[in-house]
Amino acid sequence: MEDFSTKKGNRWLGHIYNMWGFIQYKLGLNEEAKSLFQKAAETLNKLRDADEGPWLVVNYGNLAWLHHHLGDQEESQAYLSKVDALMEKYPSSSQDDLHAEIYAEKAWTLMFFGEDMNLVVDYYEKAARMQPDMVDWNTSYVIWLKNAQNFSDPRLDPDLLEKMRQAKERDPENLYLVALYLEQRANEGENIRDEVRELAGNVSTLCCSGSGMWTLLNLYTDHISVDDAIVLAEKVQKEDPDVRYLKRFVALCYRWRIVYKSSSSPEQSMMDKAIALHEELISLYPHSSLKKEIDLATIYAKSRHSKAKAEQIFQKLLKNEPAEPEDKQMLYNIYARHLYFNQNDSHGSTQYHMKAAAIPEISSFRKNSIRILEKNKDREIKEFLRNLQEPMQ
Repeated sequence: MEDFSTKKGNRWLGHIYNMWGFIQYKLGLNEEAKSLFQKAAETLNKLRDADEGPWLVVNYGNLAWLHHHLGDQEESQAYLSKVDALMEKYPSSSQDDLHAEIYAEKAWTLMFFGEDMNLVVDYYEKAARMQPDMVDWNTSYVIWLKNAQNFSDPRLDPDLLEKMRQAKERDPENLYLVALYLEQRANEGENIRDEVRELAGNVSTLCCSGSGMWTLLNLYTDHISVDDAIVLAEKVQKEDPDVRYLKRFVALCYRWRIVYKSSSSPEQSMMDKAIALHEELISLYPHSSLKKEIDLATIYAKSRHSKAKAEQIFQKLLKNEPAEPEDKQMLYNIYARHLYFNQNDSHGSTQYHMKAAAIPEISSFRKNSIRILEKNKDREIKEFLRNLQEPMQ
């Protein structure tokens, strides 16, 4: 949540504060939660240029919920009364539907905490249909319609491409939408190189859009070059040198270049920069450092002078195994690939792919390990795969 841009102009800032408040309460930080819920109300009013409106229904509900759990039933009831008053003053356009504001907030929250993409699409579509003047809701509907379709079928139907074009015309400053639109046109065979470079021209805009910047860097890597992506990421990061998620983008580009785009060996100076930046990220994200330590190990594995350090990091992580099943799968799967590609240890690689596959948890790492094991002709491996415990749905 701290990496979300709280700069003026973020049109989802009220929603961000609402979710942030919920997370702070779950962490036991009650006063921080209350402050963020109140900040959400102030922000939503400023964004709508009014002192009251249906956009406060969810926020007042959050405050009622918070005070109930804090044991202040009188204050909780006061906020519930405010919710009732707003619902009466601003009724839904249909008795069978919730208010459009509630559908929009449900969709926004399920983007982060839900697993059903189609439900996100459905809620945004309802909100946008009920209040067609809300450009953000229509943009989000189109983006998630595209994401849901790509998840099940990477081909884009003509109607969706047209919806994306219309949404882009209504919301031309949404970098993420514009980047996704270019990506899909590229998938249709169009040459988008010039438009990608033009899109990258406004550095100040790029600083404010994490998801848009991520997609744009992918476009640079796929359609221009990873070296140009590095230049762009560094240029954006220099605009806001203290913003940690921008450092993540630079580190990501370095890792792409070193680990996945190594047709020519990177200079040692690039290796040194990448290593220093990944070490800094580990200190900047102390509560989510596992993936960053693994990334650092994969970079060390490509270094001519520090290959032993990769093994040291992996052994430390394997000794202090992560608690979460999916984290274990990630560690085992990536270490298995490291053993195969960097250590020429196919037997050890197979053993760790089996450890990843044996954990009954749905994840991309487990799927990848199973896919690799299925290519193995060994009878014991085939027997192992037949006896795998299926994960809970």
